[in-house]
Amino acid sequence: MKRTILSVAYPLTGVGADAVGGAEQILTILDRTLTAAGHRSIMIAAEGSKITGELIASPRSRKRWDDSIRDWARRVQQQLVKETLAKYPVDLVHMHGLDFHNYVPSSDIPVLATLHLPPQWYPSGIFGLRRKHFSMNCVSWSQYSCCPRSSHLVKPIPNGVDVDRLEGSTPKRNFALALGRICPEKGFHLALDAAREAGIELLLAGRVFPYESHLHYFKTEIQPRLDGLRRFVGPLRFGRKKRLLTQAKCLVIPSLVAETSSLVAMESLACGTPVVAFRSGALPEIVDHGRTGFVVSDVTEMARALLKVDELDPAACRLAAQSRFSAQTMAAKYLDLYQQLIAKRRCT
Repeated sequence: MKRTILSVAYPLTGVGADAVGGAEQILTILDRTLTAAGHRSIMIAAEGSKITGELIASPRSRKRWDDSIRDWARRVQQQLVKETLAKYPVDLVHMHGLDFHNYVPSSDIPVLATLHLPPQWYPSGIFGLRRKHFSMNCVSWSQYSCCPRSSHLVKPIPNGVDVDRLEGSTPKRNFALALGRICPEKGFHLALDAAREAGIELLLAGRVFPYESHLHYFKTEIQPRLDGLRRFVGPLRFGRKKRLLTQAKCLVIPSLVAETSSLVAMESLACGTPVVAFRSGALPEIVDHGRTGFVVSDVTEMARALLKVDELDPAACRLAAQSRFSAQTMAAKYLDLYQQLIAKRRCT
């Protein structure tokens, strides 16, 4: 049976193949899967998002992001959700934003909220939310184990990436790559320190979002560490990201917070590139230490690992991605869960 699924993104960031955020990348895959399967995919997302389904665009702020901008965006999102549910025969709402609790619809339509960030970043009240037909899922078992007990939590659905699209044959070069949002919790200044200690070239790629703390971090912690061998190359579109991931000797993930998942680590393995990462959250679930990368505890260990990655087999990395991190497997699990939640609501 064909379904109508309303996906609700975080209001300030765009969705599409070149999206930076993990939630936005997962949304892109799910939207594409829904439309390919003949379902109706409707998405509320920032203006400029590029999807295959129907976009209901929320205005995109051009100003620096502060509390007033976020409050405005939430009010807009709340209104758009209300209007969309009044206009379309939606079977299920799938919410992805950190602030989803501000615009959970009051109707009895089934709602699924995917928790893309550490549980403690969400208000504790979401785990005891008094609402029928409301469910939440985590994106890794590590994240799930950190959640409070809740009747709303269903079995985790681990993230996946488009492994086939990431296959390439570009020869390896002698540089390491770090990639992601440029903000304090990602710890990219430590990747630069490790590369300097190891004496190797490192390219840092990613977007600096217009939050005051992110801009300050880039100015005070990143820029002073850049030189001829450690360079910042800015945000990457998919094609260039794939090329650099394939060419790099390794990907470096120096995250200082418990990562709930890591799409970029999965993408790196799909490109045949090992990962050197801190022992943070779900990263040890993704990186097979000594086979597809190294899990380390500090900058010195990271520097040593950067000098050992040439011993690892790119084919083993690629095989791990194919067998464990397929976007098709992830999307199929979400579509099955949609059907279960819709059927459960109709039974009651």
